[in-house]
Amino acid sequence: MYFDQFEQGQVFDLKPAHITKELMLSFAEIYDPNKLHMDEKFGKTTRFGQIIAPGVMCFMLVWAQFIRQDIFGEQFGGALSTSIEWHHPVFAGDTLTSTATVTEKKQRNKYNGLIEITYDVYNQNGVHVMTDVTRSVILRDVK
Repeated sequence: MYFDQFEQGQVFDLKPAHITKELMLSFAEIYDPNKLHMDEKFGKTTRFGQIIAPGVMCFMLVWAQFIRQDIFGEQFGGALSTSIEWHHPVFAGDTLTSTATVTEKKQRNKYNGLIEITYDVYNQNGVHVMTDVTRSVILRDVK
């Protein structure tokens, strides 16, 4: 979609993302080798009672669903920033559902604009587990 086709308040429902223990451990081993994500014995001693999914991994799964839906298409000029807030832990076996809402639309120049998308992510029980705000450059239709 071109910048001008987006509307503030526009909502996109994203396909679910399933969290497996194998994915959690694999991601954590490479990108976030924190005991809280990898060591089951340690996880049992925490307030969560088990290991939890790396938060960045959870966002990347949501982002992947957004990209697979090809909403930006070839007009995507790159992300400028992202800000993640974690509200509740995510566990192996959870399924995340998400909405992506256009929360800001700002023209930068005659060639592109800034689209801010807020992702609200919930687990299968309807618990709000994460909010992310990503700002991206989107091309304008300047034909």
